[in-house]
Amino acid sequence: MFSYRHAFHAGNHADVLKHLTLLALMKYLTQKDTALTVIDTHAGAGLYRLDGDYSQTSGEAGEGVMRLARALHEAPAAASVTPAIEAYLDLLTSLNPGFEVSHDPALLKVYPGSPFIASRFMEGRHKLKLYELHPTDFKALSGNMAQLELGRSVSCAMQDGFEALRPLLPPPSRRALVMCDPSYEMKSDYGRVSTVMTEAVKRFPTGTYAVWYPLIPRTEAHDLPKKLKTLATREGRSWLDATLTVKSSKLHKDEDGEVIRPGLPASGMFIINPPYTLHAELKAALPQLVDWLGQDRNAGFTLAHGG
Repeated sequence: MFSYRHAFHAGNHADVLKHLTLLALMKYLTQKDTALTVIDTHAGAGLYRLDGDYSQTSGEAGEGVMRLARALHEAPAAASVTPAIEAYLDLLTSLNPGFEVSHDPALLKVYPGSPFIASRFMEGRHKLKLYELHPTDFKALSGNMAQLELGRSVSCAMQDGFEALRPLLPPPSRRALVMCDPSYEMKSDYGRVSTVMTEAVKRFPTGTYAVWYPLIPRTEAHDLPKKLKTLATREGRSWLDATLTVKSSKLHKDEDGEVIRPGLPASGMFIINPPYTLHAELKAALPQLVDWLGQDRNAGFTLAHGG
């Protein structure tokens, strides 16, 4: 249960999709003066070092945020980015001074997780509730959030986020964003996501629910977005499903004949009750992400919505 550490995966292509989407959600949902409760069921450590041992060991950031930075660094000066990607780059610059000038990947040292991204919008009466079960990551999360000095706006608990969600819904303000992105390291996570989201939408139909999921050669992974679509349709809620593929999922051999596993080839974000602006933002951003993060001819994206 405690073997998964997001620090190994921080800044990978799945994080780029996830965090770009989360930024767009937070920007829209915090425009109103009414309090918003943000619940992150699997918060991780909140902030990560891209030059640390974990990131250096996995090298996954090299296929994600570093690859994006490299593409922009080498792009013509007149190259433009979509608003959603620009907001993501601005976030990176806020943690890595000088990055906005050249987009030099060598300047990227710190990477923000979803708790830090959400915390940037914690003004007024908004609340951020973070849950992390891994003891080491929880300690890091608590320390990282404490440094932001946001007081009672942010709370951290070392608790199973799946179990913590039920009593929080509906929130007093009747406005909430739930971010759910477990590791899916355990096969049972797929079923738990489906079950928890079903109960959450029934308890609080008007909340916005954002679920990240991996796209891997496993039946459960491909069934999850289908189940979430069925849930949203059955409950009469709007939905949006965005996926980003950067490479083939097939095993291949290197020049020495060794079998190479491709790692994570694709992932998706499924949103129940998305803001009406989100589809247009992702429709513009996803082709650029494919161009800059794609590794072979299998790179592509899908974007579907309904309700």
